[in-house]
Amino acid sequence: MKQTGTKGIAANKKAYHDYFIEETYECGIALAGTEVKSLRLGNCSLKESYVKNNGSEVFIYGMHISPYEKGNIFNKDPLRVRKLLMHKKEIRRLYGKVQEKGFTVVPLEIYFKDGLVKVKIALARGKKLYDKREAIAKKDAGREMERAFREKNG
Repeated sequence: MKQTGTKGIAANKKAYHDYFIEETYECGIALAGTEVKSLRLGNCSLKESYVKNNGSEVFIYGMHISPYEKGNIFNKDPLRVRKLLMHKKEIRRLYGKVQEKGFTVVPLEIYFKDGLVKVKIALARGKKLYDKREAIAKKDAGREMERAFREKNG
């Protein structure tokens, strides 16, 4: 029986704090069998990961997938470099923008979609310190307005 729908595994919330997200792409990832089993248990972290291209291929570095408990000799290195599966045309377009305008590529989340592991990556521009402060101030103001609205109507 084929699985349908999406199920989130891990998200890189810090990316939304550190970068302005311009475009997002969905791509597959080349994994070993024990890594997929470990992902099904939710053992993954995208915190310090980043995406780089190596000629005509794209790889994700620093993504931690914990070894599968029952995997013994078939387990791979948790921090190994993994290949992302994208069309060459998409890769050329993405990295053309990176070289041209000073953007970077960051992983946003990893999830199951119809039984396959997918990674959402984004073309992003770094935020300066004052941009981060501005975003925090907006979020706080929104929270204050929401609280006042609830007290007034509640």
